[in-house]
Amino acid sequence: MPNDAADATNLIVDATTATFAAEVMEASRDQLVLVDFWADWCGPCKQLTPVLESVVASYGGTVKLVKVNVDENQAVAAQLRVQSLPTVYAFKDGRPLDGFMGAQPESAIREFIARCGGEEAGAADLDAALAAAEEALEGGALQDAAGIFAAVLQDDQYHPRALAGLSVCYLRSGDADRAEQTLALVPPEKANEAEVVSARAAIELAKQAEDAGPLEELQAAVTANPDDFQARLDLALAAAAAQSKTKAVDELIEIFRRDRTWNDDAARKQLLKFFEAWGPKDAATIDGRRRLSALMFS
Repeated sequence: MPNDAADATNLIVDATTATFAAEVMEASRDQLVLVDFWADWCGPCKQLTPVLESVVASYGGTVKLVKVNVDENQAVAAQLRVQSLPTVYAFKDGRPLDGFMGAQPESAIREFIARCGGEEAGAADLDAALAAAEEALEGGALQDAAGIFAAVLQDDQYHPRALAGLSVCYLRSGDADRAEQTLALVPPEKANEAEVVSARAAIELAKQAEDAGPLEELQAAVTANPDDFQARLDLALAAAAAQSKTKAVDELIEIFRRDRTWNDDAARKQLLKFFEAWGPKDAATIDGRRRLSALMFS
C-alpha cells in the first residue's frame, strides 16, 4: 500500500468530477474506497457522513472515504445512477462492488465494509492495535494500554485478548477485584486462549503475593537464613508482584539449585506458574526456562 494510504489527511477527502478517477478508481487498487454521495440540503446525509468518517478513521488507513457533492458534480452522480441521497458505493480494484442508500448505524457500516472485503484489513488493524496496547502495558504505560483495550471493547465487548489485557491493567494498578471481574466477561469458549490463561495466572499470583508479606522483610529473612526456602519462595512471589521478574526467577532457581525436591518440587512448580502468567515471549520466561532446564539436565 502506498505510504499516503496511512496518512490521515488522505483517508477522508472530497472529490470532484475531475479528481474522481484518481481519488476513487486508482486509490481502490490499494485499499477499499467508500464514496459518499451527498448534498447540503439532505438531512440524512448530515446524519450519515459523521458516522462514515468515524468508522473509516478507525480502520487506520486500510479504508478510504471520498465525499462527492452531487449538486456540484452531477456528471459523476449520473454515471453511477445515484437516484437518492445519501448513497454510498464501495470500490475495490477500480470498480464498484456494492452500495447502500439512506442513513445507517455504525454496526451496519462495519458489516458493509466487511462484506466488501475490508474484513481482513480490519483484522490486521485490530491486531496492530492490540499489539500496541500490549507493548504499552509491558512498558508500564497502563493508562495508554487501558485506553486502547477499552477502544477495542467498544466494538467487541467480549473480545478475549482485549478483556485479558484490560484485566492486567487493572491488576497492575492495584485493583485485583476489578481485574477479576473484567476477566470473568471472557466467553467460556475463549477461556483457554493464551492471553486469557496468562491473565488468569497473573491474578492467581497476585492473590498468592498478598499472603507472602512485605518485600523488605522477606529479603531480610532470606539474608539471615539462605536456607529458609519458604521465605525465599515468598520473596519470589513478592518480587513478581512488584514486576521484578528477574529477582523472582533468581530466588526460585536458587531454591531449586539448593534442594530441587523441597516441598514437593515447589520451586519448579512456582516457576511454571510465573511462566504461564508472563507468557512464552517474555524475556524473564525465556531466561527462566533456559536456567531451569540447565539445572534439571545437569
